[in-house]
Amino acid sequence: MTQAPAIPRATRRQHDREIVALAVPAFGALVAEPLFVMADSAIVGHLGTAQLAGLGVATALLTTAVSVFVFLAYATTAAVSRRVGAGDLPAALRQGMDGIWLALLIGVAVIAVVLPLAPGIVHLFGASATAAPYATTYLRISTLGIPAMLTVLAATGVLRGLQNTRTPLYVAVGGFVANAVLNALLVYPAGLGIAGSAWGTVIAQWGMAAVYLLVVVRGARRHKASLRPDLAGIRASAQAGVPLLVRTLSLRAILMIVTAMAARLGDADIAAHQIVLSLWSLLAFALDAIAIAGQAIIGRYLGASDARGAREACRRMVQWGIAAGLVLGVLVVAARPLFLPLFTGDPVVRDVALPALLMVALSEPVCGIVFVLDGVLMGAGDGPYLAWAMVITLAVFTPVALLVPVLGGGLTALWAAMTLMMTVRLLTLWLRARSGKWIVTGASR
Repeated sequence: MTQAPAIPRATRRQHDREIVALAVPAFGALVAEPLFVMADSAIVGHLGTAQLAGLGVATALLTTAVSVFVFLAYATTAAVSRRVGAGDLPAALRQGMDGIWLALLIGVAVIAVVLPLAPGIVHLFGASATAAPYATTYLRISTLGIPAMLTVLAATGVLRGLQNTRTPLYVAVGGFVANAVLNALLVYPAGLGIAGSAWGTVIAQWGMAAVYLLVVVRGARRHKASLRPDLAGIRASAQAGVPLLVRTLSLRAILMIVTAMAARLGDADIAAHQIVLSLWSLLAFALDAIAIAGQAIIGRYLGASDARGAREACRRMVQWGIAAGLVLGVLVVAARPLFLPLFTGDPVVRDVALPALLMVALSEPVCGIVFVLDGVLMGAGDGPYLAWAMVITLAVFTPVALLVPVLGGGLTALWAAMTLMMTVRLLTLWLRARSGKWIVTGASR
């Protein structure tokens, strides 16, 4: 990849237009998603501390559960975009319907597990005696929206594969507005309390799923693609998703470990860590938008059997990742005097957070390349390699992170370990990208 001739200017401009057209709406949709939780928190917070604590526990559980199944979007994007590149829209939409059926099946299974076990799950998560009843109520009701949430993931993957990220943006914004209005009405005028917040969110989620299904079903009918569940297709979607599930679980384990180690450093450190992690997550949305564009574009080129186009697109997106990382890093440094006071007035917490924020800023160019290459390999359907690469990263990161509290390195050392984690990811992904083994052309991998 690094020894290839320079990309012609006209080709670069074409890639730039495609990246911007897909990444900008994708970023808007990604940012809209956490606004659901923020709206719920703002409304429920006025009910009381116990209700807000219960909401925090329940939403953490729900967010974790849904994030584990994000492979429904990633795997579907790769499979659909390949068939789009091959010029077979009926097969692309058929593949998309398989992903949606898989999402619905998983959602039903999650309901069957969570509904009866909700009190025990809340207890295991450490909810207090006063917050636990509210957490259980919210969790049980909100679980009914999980099939909708997973359907939204799969359908989003379908539309991304069809090179359409605008519709997910519109649906996300509409869903956020509906969620906020329903929550406000059901919590207070209707007097349902935290249950009203849960029902409002569930209704908004099913409304979003209905819009997505309408769009996808219309496209399937237009191109005469079957809407019926196909066991072989559903099984293939699940098999493609398993490696990405391993990757996601490994990444979640890394985030859990770093938070657990920060908690051992002391109250000021864990408070500062939450501030730094929130910023790191926000920056990840911006970089993930480029990765999403990469998934859709690379899959399309490979489906069209255009290996050269896929290589050139990969190179251009890496350049975008580096540039975005540099810009975000500079912004973190420049905005730190304004950012920290938004979260805390404690000078001790600020002093702990500041050097950790600088570590985040330094690592952003690395993160930019990692996110882009992650998206490229996902778009290529290279899930098994991504799984092994993330397991290796977890194995390297864990002992280093566990040593931080022992050696007394503080929060800055912990975020240096996070930078090491991203560097290991960069090494594994860059080696794969250079090898060219991810370039497998055709309508299916």
